[in-house]
Amino acid sequence: MDIQISHSSMEPIYEQIASQIRLRIREGSLKSGDPLPSVRGFARDYRVSALTVKKAYDLLEEEGFVHTVHGKGTYVAEISTNTVQEELQKQLETQFLQALEKARRMKMTDEEILELVRMLMEEYR
Repeated sequence: MDIQISHSSMEPIYEQIASQIRLRIREGSLKSGDPLPSVRGFARDYRVSALTVKKAYDLLEEEGFVHTVHGKGTYVAEISTNTVQEELQKQLETQFLQALEKARRMKMTDEEILELVRMLMEEYR
């Protein structure tokens, strides 16, 4: 598995790991039942803390993307299309909230924000 980790990114390393594994599951390069590397093996290969990898795997398990069999390893869970869609929508909502927070810090009014959204929607039709 090829994961790109940026130590200079503002995104925590465990999030970088989790988001890239999610992406591989969504695109189908990781399929239901596929094993993930062991926590220690992943940590050694990518030169990160085992606790960081464990945190990423725990997050993915919470979200339903993987399941862990004690003593055997962590495997890609059977993912329904709805689960993937819900995850994508959750990520989109988070990004919209961050954009709204930034707009509020810039003292934009509701109408200015809506106008910006309308303009962007027109651009991408």
